[in-house]
Amino acid sequence: METLTKKEEEVMQILWKLKEAFVKDVIKEMPEPKPPYNTISSIVRILEKKGFIDHKAFGKTHLYFPIINKVKYRKSAFKSFLSNYFEGSYENVVSFMMKDQQMSDAEAEELKKIIDEHNPDNQL
Repeated sequence: METLTKKEEEVMQILWKLKEAFVKDVIKEMPEPKPPYNTISSIVRILEKKGFIDHKAFGKTHLYFPIINKVKYRKSAFKSFLSNYFEGSYENVVSFMMKDQQMSDAEAEELKKIIDEHNPDNQL
C-alpha cells in the first residue's frame, strides 16, 4: 500500500472521522489558517487516484468517503515505519522509546502488562 504525504494523511484522518464529506466539510475540520479550497480539492483527487477514497456525484459536487480503513492503513504505515527507521526490530522501537523518548517507569510497566497479556508464556 502506498504511503501518504502529511497533507494527504491529514485529509484522510478527517475523512475517517467524518465517514463521508464534501471538500468544504474537510476544510471546516482543519486548523487555522484554513487551506484554499483548490488545495484540498487537489489532495482529495490524489487520494482518489491512489485508491484511498471514492465519491458519490451530486451534479458538480462530490461526496467523498474512505475505501481504505484506518486500521488497514495504520498496519501498513507502521510496517513501513518499522522497516525504514528501526531495521524491522521491535526491540529497537522499545529501546528508542525508553532512551530517546524517556519513557516513564509507569509507561514501561504498562507496556510490559500489554506484552504479558498477549504472550502469557513470554518471560521478560
